[in-house]
Amino acid sequence: MFETFRNAWHLPDLRRKILFTLFILVIFRVGSAIPVPFIDVAALGQAFEELGNTMVGLMDMMSGSAFSHATIFALSIQPYINASIIMNLLTVGIPALERMVKEGGDEGRKKIASITRYATVGLGLLQGFAFYMLIARAGLVTPNNFWSATVIVISFTAGTAFIMWLGEQITEFGIGNGISIILFASIVSRGPSMIDSASKGLINGTLSPFAVIAVIVLAIAIVAFIVYINSAERRVPVQYAKRVVGRKMYGGQTTHLPLKVNMSGVMPIIFAQSISTFPATIAAFFPKPDAGSFWEGFLKAISHESILYAIVYFLLIIAFSYFYTSIQFNPIEIANNIKRNGGYIPGFRPGKPTSDFIQKILRKITLFGAIFLGIIAILPIIMNYWMQMPGLALGGTSVLIVVGVALETMRQMESQMLMRHYKGFLE
Repeated sequence: MFETFRNAWHLPDLRRKILFTLFILVIFRVGSAIPVPFIDVAALGQAFEELGNTMVGLMDMMSGSAFSHATIFALSIQPYINASIIMNLLTVGIPALERMVKEGGDEGRKKIASITRYATVGLGLLQGFAFYMLIARAGLVTPNNFWSATVIVISFTAGTAFIMWLGEQITEFGIGNGISIILFASIVSRGPSMIDSASKGLINGTLSPFAVIAVIVLAIAIVAFIVYINSAERRVPVQYAKRVVGRKMYGGQTTHLPLKVNMSGVMPIIFAQSISTFPATIAAFFPKPDAGSFWEGFLKAISHESILYAIVYFLLIIAFSYFYTSIQFNPIEIANNIKRNGGYIPGFRPGKPTSDFIQKILRKITLFGAIFLGIIAILPIIMNYWMQMPGLALGGTSVLIVVGVALETMRQMESQMLMRHYKGFLE
């Protein structure tokens, strides 16, 4: 990874892209420190300590603590992620949108991107209003009137729209993968505060050195596991028959169809975490239940520290892994493309037998990838069950996102260096 970055830095055009990306990230981090007016930030930080097991805690992690400080970038890219997920689902369910993507080419993709932007603004307004209602009920808005509500909601929405624009600038003029890089920067920015909290815990005696060492070893093991699985793939051999066109002969070579083990990436974890934390998020809008009551026991059972939550979370990850893979990969379409180009999988006839074989392989590797995601997600929860370290339950998701984005960014930089090499050779 460092070797790739060093090689890219020596190329003038890639160096400009890296510097431009860093400049955009600086703007993003400055915006993440500018608070929205009319909100008591100090009291909000104390209130967020009780909401770590809700969707609010997830959004705070995704925003790099900007959510708990009520800055203009508090909503981060969450509305854009949700809008993209909704558009992917609608593209599968609505034939007109599916035709727009498949037959429209670049124009169709631009229209989908435009619709996604409008949906992001709409979701930003909705989530900004929900955030305002949450802090207003807690008495953290002064004065609490129509003007302050308008300023708060519009500030959150404008911040989301600006982050979306920053991500597009990185994709177009930077090193690419803009939205993911912003999410990467948000999560990594929490690192110094986590180190500070751990050091204070060691000094105060609330954390044992053994627990800190165990977390460091776990993090290293998770990173190694993620790197190994993200690069793992099942290669299905494809044979292309020889054909004569004019006086030339084409085909006759053997290639392979790569099927990634973790084809869905981190999206099943984000889906599952949003749904599994939904009951606790709804409960946060109501008064705290009495001690010893049924509702207090129910909230403890569904908290992110419980074993029941880990089981439900694990099953949801597996379900969403299959769902998201089915959206991204169509075996029938792949089989038709192989047949159209004169290819076939040895031992299987072109057409339906080929698509059935690809579907069978896809089910097996998806199960393995889903179990991998589930283990990464619930392992910190299990460790937090007996270590009692705050924030550890969300650590698996954070590490998975950070490592996944870093690997994807390195791959893009390597492809850009390779394209530059071929371009210079041809010129």
